[in-house]
Order: sequence, then structure tokens, then C-alpha cells
Amino acid sequence: MSLKINKLEIENVKRVKAVKIEPTENGLTVIGGRNNQGKTSVLDSIAWALGGAKYRPSNPQREGSVTPPNLKIVMSNGLEVRREGKNSDLKVIDPNGNKAGQKLLDAFVEELAIDLPKFMEASSRDKANTLLQIIGVGEQLAKLEKDESELYNQRRAIGQIADQKKKFADEQTYYPDAPKELVSASELIQQQQTILAKNGENQRKREQLSNIQYQFDTETAEIERLTAQLNNLTQKHKATSGDLKIAQTSAIDLHDESTEALEDNIAGIEEINRKVRANLDKDKAETDAQEYQNQYSELSSKIDDVRSEKQSLLNSADLPLSGLTVEAGELLYKGQRWDNMSGSEQLKVATAIVRKLKPECGFILIDKLEQMDLETLQEFGKWLEAENLQAIATRVSTGDECEIIIEDGYAVEPAKPETTTKTNSAPVQWK
Repeated sequence: MSLKINKLEIENVKRVKAVKIEPTENGLTVIGGRNNQGKTSVLDSIAWALGGAKYRPSNPQREGSVTPPNLKIVMSNGLEVRREGKNSDLKVIDPNGNKAGQKLLDAFVEELAIDLPKFMEASSRDKANTLLQIIGVGEQLAKLEKDESELYNQRRAIGQIADQKKKFADEQTYYPDAPKELVSASELIQQQQTILAKNGENQRKREQLSNIQYQFDTETAEIERLTAQLNNLTQKHKATSGDLKIAQTSAIDLHDESTEALEDNIAGIEEINRKVRANLDKDKAETDAQEYQNQYSELSSKIDDVRSEKQSLLNSADLPLSGLTVEAGELLYKGQRWDNMSGSEQLKVATAIVRKLKPECGFILIDKLEQMDLETLQEFGKWLEAENLQAIATRVSTGDECEIIIEDGYAVEPAKPETTTKTNSAPVQWK
């Protein structure tokens, strides 16, 4: 069961002369009044009474008073908290009359409940860390945040390299008519030499044919001129005639090949190879660029997985307020960061988180509610009631929304709508 404040009596603390209040059990108790009348002094007194010496005002005794400060708070479980006497000594008495001290108060009083500005003024990251610690996912989320940051930085570096590679590849010249591989000059020369050797052999055979033909003609003349030697020459002639037929058969289909194309290729081999190298460089640059783009996409997928895991972790956590979450190390409420929230939304978020910190502390102190209009103030009060929370707040106002008015250090009843008489300024025992 969460503890709340049932009754409050304050005398001679800062600007307060004498104030007695019975706050609403659930919901909002607004302490109104003009400036410099003692409203904030009421909240400071509660903080001092329950929070201990570190909340003691630097000059607690009201100026002009000869009587020391006197504080008395009665909690909803019957526990009495007093600060009285010359040194404002603390006395804590339970319903059975047993005495205790600050240690007992610390067990149920949440520091931020009596010092809400400490939370409100914290950095966005500190607010988020407070929430993550109380819902028990701080360490897990911190690891995921670190993993996401590392992947993001790695992806950014890969993306920069991929962009550079792509730009470099786009700037490379490409020759679509060039061969895919470098041309070897030695191979072309070897092919040329083979053709030249073959053509030389053909020429030798042609010369042989010419010689044999000449020999045949000479021998024919010799046959006619040297009848006497007919028998010998006839025999020789037959042999030569056979050689002639063979030579004619070998030479009839001979065709010389041209080396002009090879000569042109040899002459232009450096230009061809320059184009081939340029094409190979461009292909490699495009391959490199695509490889880094693939790595970038893979890292993007990993980042999405980490973010999804973070969201699942937060979705499964017991958050103190619907619409409240943490993103990139910052609190978000209904999609808005702290500095984009309205003042009333900031108070609602802070109150919910403080309640979650120590559920046994059923109250919270809020100073300066002027930022809320009456409709928002009413909605905030209904939310507090629904959450079984008690809020004691101050507001520069003397309107109907105030349960008590502080005037010149005294608690007075709010003016009735139909009448405004001086009797409204008379001190009262309790609201």
C-alpha cells in the first residue's frame, strides 16, 4: 500500500506563518495565492520534514519570528513526522507510540517525489536512463544501443567507400569494341612467322615446279636432238614425268595467306591493350562498388534487426505510462521528445516515472502549476485519481481550482464565487 499525507501543519518556516492542510487523498490539491505569499514554502517544508537534513532551507525560521519552525505531518498509516524545538529535531512516531528516525522515512519517501525539479531539469539521457533502470531493461538496452551505434558507424564507413568506388567506376572509360583479354604480341609474331614459313615453302615448291618444267623441256629437246641416246633418255624421262605429275598435284591448290591483318594488329597492339586494361579496370571498379553496396545493405538489415529487438524489449517492459518509450537514448511520449512535450505532458511523464521508482510513495510535490490551463489542470487531476496518486501543488491563482489559498503566510479559504468579503482572509484550522 502506498503512503500519502493525511494532515499537514506548518508554523514559522520561511514565509509561512501558520498553515494547516488536509490534502485530497487521491488527485490534486492545489495551493493557490499571489506571488511571495508562502506557497512554495509549504512544499519546501514538506520536503524538509520527510526528506531530511539535505532539504533543510538555508534559513528555515520565518523572518521576524521569535518562535522556531514547527512541522507536523500525519501519514495515511498513522505515522507522525515532527520537526520542532530550537534545533528542529526530527521525531518519527508510529501509531503504537514507537519512535523511529530518518531511515524509516527513507524507506517509503522517494527523493524525486519531494524534489521533482531534480528530474525535470535532468538531461534527456539521464531521464531515459532513470526510466530504463526502473523497468529493468537498462543494461540490455544499453548493449543494443551500443551494437546499433557500432553497426551504424560501420555502415556509414562502408557507404562512403561504396560511393567513392561507384564514382570512380563511373569515371572510367570503357571500350565496347575491345577484346576481353590482353593481346600477346609474341603470339601474333609467332602466327606471322608460321604463315611466312608456309608461304616460303610454297614458293620453294613453285620454283621446283619451274625447274622441273625447264628440265622436262630440255630433255624433250634432247630426245629430238639425240636420238642416239633415246633409250637412256626415255627411261629418265619416264621417271621425271612421274615427278612432274606429283609436283603438279601438290601445287595445284596452293594459296598464299596475307599477313596484313597480323601486321596491323602488331602495330596497334599497345592501343588494343590500353583499351582492354581500361575495360578491366572499369569492371573491377564496378565489382568493388557493388561489393561495398552489398555490405552496406547487409549492415542496414542488421541495424533494423537490432532496432526491432530494442522495440520488442521496450514493448514487453512494464512502462509506467502508455505512450512512453525510449528511442536513441531519449524519452519519448506520444512520439515527442522532452523539449517538444507540453508542460502538462512533462509533469505527467515525470510523475508517472517517479511513482514507478518507489510505488510505496503515494504522493508527489509540484511547484508552479501556472503552465496548465484550467481544463488541463482538471484532466491532470483526474489522471492522478485514476492512478491513486496524491499531488500537492502550488499555483499563482486565487480561483476556484485552489483547495487552499496562502495569504501573507496563512492558509485561508478560497473566495466564494458569489461573494468576496474580508472574512475570506481569516485563518482557518483545516481545509
